[in-house]
Amino acid sequence: MKLSIYQIDAFTDKLFGGNPAAIVPLEEWLPDATLLAVAAENNLAETGFYVPTENGFHIRWFTPTVEVDLCGHATLAAAYVIFNIKKYDGQRIRFESRSGELIVDCMDNWLTLNFPVDQFQVAVPPPALVESIHSVTMLEVYKGRSDYLVVLDSEQEVLDLDLDIIILSTIPARGIIVTAPGNDVDFVSRFFAPQSGIDEDPVTGSAHTTLIPYWAERLSKNRLTAKQLSKRGGFLKCELDGDRVYIGGQAKLYLEGEILVD
Repeated sequence: MKLSIYQIDAFTDKLFGGNPAAIVPLEEWLPDATLLAVAAENNLAETGFYVPTENGFHIRWFTPTVEVDLCGHATLAAAYVIFNIKKYDGQRIRFESRSGELIVDCMDNWLTLNFPVDQFQVAVPPPALVESIHSVTMLEVYKGRSDYLVVLDSEQEVLDLDLDIIILSTIPARGIIVTAPGNDVDFVSRFFAPQSGIDEDPVTGSAHTTLIPYWAERLSKNRLTAKQLSKRGGFLKCELDGDRVYIGGQAKLYLEGEILVD
């Protein structure tokens, strides 16, 4: 069986930036073991698969080791494929997913995700987190549905952070978000998820379902700009709207081809 595959750099306006995701459109679902094997073979942070439905599309996301409940950059990448390569007729896509309905709007080369906000609360940092982040002071720590959120004092502290990934991988969570006020944007972040097979994710849309409500309340503003300070880097336009967040970014096509699946 031949399947089309596309690799998209998401949350960037230039190649080799942002977060690369592989997207494989399907007409019907293949066995889970096959989907995971394709994701492992791609060896990217996320591979997204989608199938058409009566009202839009059903989307699923896989790291090289597990299926995840929500992925922002691979959703953005899938929307890029549907809008720009498959020539979808319209400016809004609705995805069914394990995290409920997800909406993506397309306007002026920007793709905007409409995701549910995360629910998070003040948390006591687990010992492994304290041991990993021992070189700087954690001002605040929160626990969301799947991630810990750690607030630091400055952008430079986030940029310079050097974590012990082995220790970090023992924390019972999908990953760790580290954030601080930005110098030329409202906030910056980095995201570490060795528990999910990703030491550091270049740009993490789903983490912004936690970051946006936190910074909107702290800065008393609903519209925000953000950067993720990975080596590849990424820029996001963000907005809080009640129990939903808007996460805007651009994307670039890097690769298109075919894969052979037995």
